[in-house]
Amino acid sequence: MAIDLHQLKSPAGVMVSFIAVGGAITAIDVPDRVGDRVNVVLAHRDLEDYRTQSVYFGAVCGRYANRIAGAAFELAGRRYALTPTDGTSSVHGGRRGFDKAIWTVDRGSDADAEWAVLRHTSPDADEGYPGTLDVTMTYRLDAAGCLEIAYEAVTDRPTIVSLTNHSYFNLAGEGSGDILGHILEIPLAAYTPSDRHLIPTGEVAAVEGTPFDFRIPRPIGEGIRSAHPMMLAARGYDVNYVVGGRSDAALVRACRVVEPRSGRTLEIHTSAPGMQFYSGNNLDGMLVGPSARTYRQSDAFCLEPHHFPDTPNKPMFPAARLDPGERYASRTRYIFGLA
Repeated sequence: MAIDLHQLKSPAGVMVSFIAVGGAITAIDVPDRVGDRVNVVLAHRDLEDYRTQSVYFGAVCGRYANRIAGAAFELAGRRYALTPTDGTSSVHGGRRGFDKAIWTVDRGSDADAEWAVLRHTSPDADEGYPGTLDVTMTYRLDAAGCLEIAYEAVTDRPTIVSLTNHSYFNLAGEGSGDILGHILEIPLAAYTPSDRHLIPTGEVAAVEGTPFDFRIPRPIGEGIRSAHPMMLAARGYDVNYVVGGRSDAALVRACRVVEPRSGRTLEIHTSAPGMQFYSGNNLDGMLVGPSARTYRQSDAFCLEPHHFPDTPNKPMFPAARLDPGERYASRTRYIFGLA
């Protein structure tokens, strides 16, 4: 079956392209200071590659975004075994997570925005997760060029849920080279330390005195060669920050990125408890984008709002449990602008 490309357009010049496979965002075209538009997210050259991709370009990750240690967790007195996808860990929902699902798409618009509502039903025991989960995801692009992604889910049995979008950003343009000169600000004071397998230890620590301190804006490349154990384990940045979002109504400013040459900026506000910053460490030059250029390490960054990694095995973290009669809700706004 052919893959249809959907587009949302804004009078501000921002255009978002996406597909039903994985709900994947395949392009976000954003103008620079002189009005030149380029796609600022990494993508596959062939849409068919989204059916089998392992890098999650632009896709929704679920049922549980990020890592679950030992590919297992306990809930309501029962142990659930998941599909391991990275050593002994399960990452981003398993071998065929939401990034491989075919989402239904309904489009709409009004004077202020264009939007699309995507839906998917995950059956009981899907990749080992309990309960049938009905998920709704809304992409809304407003007239100012702000993209909001809203997630909702309900279940018929106790389960766990954490959803995010896994876009790889390069504000200079897809295929333009590394992102080490991008200026990053993360006005958050704490992070969750992780071990050599990138699994959180359960602690919450201050960013002060670590390479993860971006409270004062600085280039991404400034600390990327740090010998901090977490940087060595991940071969770059792969760290979860404590955002502290607690409800669908309250959005917290989690970060701001500036690309100095083009002037493009990205600011993220979210209701999620945490946000993962990943500096594209596993891009190895084997993938070629629409620009006909290869993607190499640090050619993009990801900023993924979600629950903390391994929350189901860390009772001290904000709970990711969803029970029947409850509604999972999370929102993130991606605000594009100019410095």
